[in-house]
Amino acid sequence: MRQFLQCGRFRFELGRRPLVMGVLNVTPDSFSDGGQYHALEFAVSRAEDMVASGVDLIDIGGESTRPGSPSVPVAEELARVMPALYALQEAGKALSVDTCKPEVMREAIIAGADMINDINGFRAPGAIEAVVNSDCGLCVMHMQGTPQDMQAQPVYADVVAEVIAFLRERVQALVAAGVDHERICVDPGLGFGKTVDHNYTLLRHTGRIADELGVPVLIGLSRKSMIGAVTGRPVEARMAGSLAGALAAVAQGARIVRVHDVAETVDALKVWRAATID
Repeated sequence: MRQFLQCGRFRFELGRRPLVMGVLNVTPDSFSDGGQYHALEFAVSRAEDMVASGVDLIDIGGESTRPGSPSVPVAEELARVMPALYALQEAGKALSVDTCKPEVMREAIIAGADMINDINGFRAPGAIEAVVNSDCGLCVMHMQGTPQDMQAQPVYADVVAEVIAFLRERVQALVAAGVDHERICVDPGLGFGKTVDHNYTLLRHTGRIADELGVPVLIGLSRKSMIGAVTGRPVEARMAGSLAGALAAVAQGARIVRVHDVAETVDALKVWRAATID
């Protein structure tokens, strides 16, 4: 059965190949590339590189969500995100905005965002109301706690079952409000209130998450500490591990991978697909 994801101006047919979402952090303090693309000219140049490399979606983030990071005011987040969103409207690729603030969601949708990617699972008061009447895609992520405390001591009785239960409840809340299923994908939130063991357990059960929820799964593990824990590499040397993780995610059933190294991931997935499809 064909599966589609409606993202504003774009309607992606999933199953033919996984989608690659490129990370564009317009922040001064993100864990991997904070400060590199804070200036608009550098952000646009980076996005152009991703487009040339074959990216499907560009995820613009104006607030760092690394462990321990503080929240930023709405006005500051808008000042970071909106110039990039406007500047990339004609890039020919779907534009996602990574935010948990309803005020930012509303402004981003007005400005033409094709997806809203919410680490808080659209739980903030007014978040569902901000997105329900649009046609943008919605990525619902699981997070235990907040970025300020999520890695203090994450505990689960059954991490896969609990993450699925949370995501199911959030998907049902969106659908009950009038959001079409084709607009929704889910993210188990690797690194967001999980230990290394929790992360890899969820990765191994990506297919179960997709099957039980009936919506596409997005996996974001690029350069994260779960890669460093296995390889012993610092953030700047985790490309190989991140590529392996992306391939593993797709093999387990992920339909979208969120990555920093777009060109390398696109190439790796092309080879993987050629080797695995009869």
